[in-house]
Amino acid sequence: MPTPLRKVNKHNAPTKRFEHILWSAGKKNVVGIDEVGRGAWAGPLTIAAAVIPKDKRLYKVRDSKALNEKERESLYTPITDWCSHWSVGHATNQECDEFGMSYAQKLATKRALQSLNIDIDHALIDGKWDFVGEIIGKANITMIIKGDAKCLSIAAASILAKVTRDRIMKEHHKSFPDYGFESNKGYPCSKHKRALRESGPTPLHRISWKYMKDTPFPQAPTLRKDPAQNTLF
Repeated sequence: MPTPLRKVNKHNAPTKRFEHILWSAGKKNVVGIDEVGRGAWAGPLTIAAAVIPKDKRLYKVRDSKALNEKERESLYTPITDWCSHWSVGHATNQECDEFGMSYAQKLATKRALQSLNIDIDHALIDGKWDFVGEIIGKANITMIIKGDAKCLSIAAASILAKVTRDRIMKEHHKSFPDYGFESNKGYPCSKHKRALRESGPTPLHRISWKYMKDTPFPQAPTLRKDPAQNTLF
């Protein structure tokens, strides 16, 4: 059962307006896409893809950034049960280092879309950068500024992406508690910075990031063996 919405979110619901336009034009499989993790120093870049049904509405879905962690977690299973199709794809921190963020985002998106196992007729993506057109064709893309707040399928994808990645980082916290991954999820904060200065990067860190290069680590920023032998990717 989803957690009751806080008052601030009760009147900010995304709609199916964009999906209805495309369904009316004969587009059957319309997928909302969103990402999380671009600005993190550690962990994967995560993309979620969500195909929502025409005839059923799930209430309380909002842009993931407008929800707190408890609200997002309470919506995760209802969203996965409600979606006609959904999937998540990742680019690892090593791939972000090796290929750069733009390519890594396209790589994670390709993995997510392939996992849907359907023919995609159109994609709705948040923002004004097309990271999907090379995969399914530029004519099949609609970019929506603040799409995660306006478009229901993108909002659903934003929650799936955020919850999935947060769970990964909380699991990594067990192996690297000094870095605060349970709370910061690999993003910059004072505890994360202090751990980097004192201990250097973990195997989860994107060592090509500018902050990594500018931080006086006690050791060279090279990858070390993950004691948890993580297999999440």
